[in-house]
Amino acid sequence: MTPEITPKSWAMVGALGLVWGATFLFMEIALRGMTPFWLAAFRIGFAAALTVVIWRFAGGKLFLSDDRPWGALIVIGLLSTAVPFMLLSWGLQYVTSGFAGVSMAAVALIVLPLAHVFLPGERMTPRRLAGFVIGFIGVAVLIGPEAFASTGEAMEPYGRLACLSAAGCYAVSTVVMRRLPPVDPIGLAAVPLIVGSCLVIPMAWLREGAPVMPGTTTLIVVAILGLVPTAGANLLRVLVVRSAGPVFMSLTNYQVPLWSVVLGIVILGEPLHPSLLLALVLILTGVFLSQWGALRRLFGR
Repeated sequence: MTPEITPKSWAMVGALGLVWGATFLFMEIALRGMTPFWLAAFRIGFAAALTVVIWRFAGGKLFLSDDRPWGALIVIGLLSTAVPFMLLSWGLQYVTSGFAGVSMAAVALIVLPLAHVFLPGERMTPRRLAGFVIGFIGVAVLIGPEAFASTGEAMEPYGRLACLSAAGCYAVSTVVMRRLPPVDPIGLAAVPLIVGSCLVIPMAWLREGAPVMPGTTTLIVVAILGLVPTAGANLLRVLVVRSAGPVFMSLTNYQVPLWSVVLGIVILGEPLHPSLLLALVLILTGVFLSQWGALRRLFGR
């Protein structure tokens, strides 16, 4: 099916950028009343339950060919939900939501060398290499000691590494997902959440003990995290990719860090350090340059 970009496509990709950009703000608020691993567990568990219900109503199909890549699906579940959710929840105790959002822009850059090695036809051209180098400099600025106004936490450098490690997990899961044989897209949204729940919930219990009932505000924020950016946005992502194509979907890479920084400043009162702004510009420039050919073909069409 040839991708078709409509006003509805623009509305959906704009909504995704805003929703995913606001995720870090809501996580910061939720962490005031909940421990990090249980935050990840409640978020994934709620989203998994909702997505499975939608999947069953849609027919409950998963594999669309004779291949049964269960190993790859488990890897995708661990690296697209469980591990990065725990890393981000833990890291956000020590860094700002703006820093976490800018870190996620590095996903598109990390994918480049992985795709060069593991995906046929995704070679590292000179233009992509230049974009990767520029973006890598931006990541170096981001994680450097002056990358962001210090939170005063001794664990802040480790929080930064946790956020960037989460970006690495998302990048690896993206490459593994692109290597899958034909799979039902709604099933592909549901199964990783199920796999993630099977890891995160026991990990939360072992690491932090039995959950403590949080306050009403925290429960509402956690419900929003599970419903909107986890379950709802994953399904919306499927609709965008199926109707407008993955290149058009990549436009969210530019929106998420911008929204995370703006919302962190406006709502949480986070400072805007010049080094964070420089890192943001470098990373987005690298992403734009590396995707220039695909974006030109997309809008040329």
